Amino acid sequence: MIEYESLVASNAALMSELEAAASRVIRSGWYVLGQEVAAFENEFAAYVGAKHCIGVANGLDALILSIEALDLPRGSDILVASNTYIATILAIVRTGHRPVLVEPDRETFNIDPALLAHAITPGTKAVCVTHLFGKPCRMDAIGSFVREHGLKLIEDCAQSHGARLAGQMTGTFGDAGCFSFYPTKNLGALGDGGAVVTDSDDLAERLRHLRNYGSKQKYVNRYIGTNSRLDELQAALLRIKLSHLDQITAHKRQLAEIYFERLPDWLSLPRRRDDEFDVFHIFAVRHAARDALRQLLLERGVKTEIHYPIAPHRQEAMEGILQGNFPIADDLHDTELSLPISAGHSPTEIIEVCDAVASINAGSLRGQG
Repeated sequence: MIEYESLVASNAALMSELEAAASRVIRSGWYVLGQEVAAFENEFAAYVGAKHCIGVANGLDALILSIEALDLPRGSDILVASNTYIATILAIVRTGHRPVLVEPDRETFNIDPALLAHAITPGTKAVCVTHLFGKPCRMDAIGSFVREHGLKLIEDCAQSHGARLAGQMTGTFGDAGCFSFYPTKNLGALGDGGAVVTDSDDLAERLRHLRNYGSKQKYVNRYIGTNSRLDELQAALLRIKLSHLDQITAHKRQLAEIYFERLPDWLSLPRRRDDEFDVFHIFAVRHAARDALRQLLLERGVKTEIHYPIAPHRQEAMEGILQGNFPIADDLHDTELSLPISAGHSPTEIIEVCDAVASINAGSLRGQG
């Protein structure tokens, strides 16, 4: 059986380095906001090409604290993709603002810049884009739009560590770039973790307060903050992972190339453009009979996933919050299938996945969508 993801396999090659880093932290006796966090923040900021990095507890907090730090008028409208992972929308709601959904481009799964102008309202103060599945959004067009309308720009980079558009890293186009280090990410911790990158001195200063009860000086609270700190252990482990991130990315891109070369043309594959450096956090294909295809692959020894089975506007939690019809999001959520592509997979396994797909009679899937 080819697993969709095995964190044991993905971390195996780094085990001795990870164990040494963990031991170093345990022996240090300092476990919160110490030298490891400071070192990781400096290293990740340099990697991304940002002036500041602020480590936080997880990716959702990175989004929430970034929106709070921007100090938008209460109840502002924030444009966001209709098919994003629910965390992006939860952050908008939790900070007292209103998510306004914008449909994605069918071929990229990312927010369609051409539709932003149709969604803007008098109350729109920001755009929050998600670089979904590891592919950069079209930040050239999105950047022009936000500058024209005087809006703030937040980037959800939870799946795009190292992704680039025209050579520029995701997370550096907007006011704040928000990262998750959930264990399955290309840059994954061995637990939860997150970070915000920014070039703004003022925003960085506010974020450093907000993540630590609103305080930078012990017992002196400048803002109403929260407890959201990247801990020393995860920072030390992330420093090891970061030193290998380019190799992880190269490996995943190699696996993606096998898919592009070997998958049959009856599947819809991710779109590629020369100026988009996709890190393939997820290799998302599409088919009208997605559920039948998934079952047939399982019978052939291949496990897959769906990202994501329920569109945000159809989630029970979003009743009364997200209103309207979003047929493109519905279609993508009904047809997307994620194939195995992790640091722990070998090229041989990916060839086996392709052979399993090719062994399926496309005609047998007709009428099952």
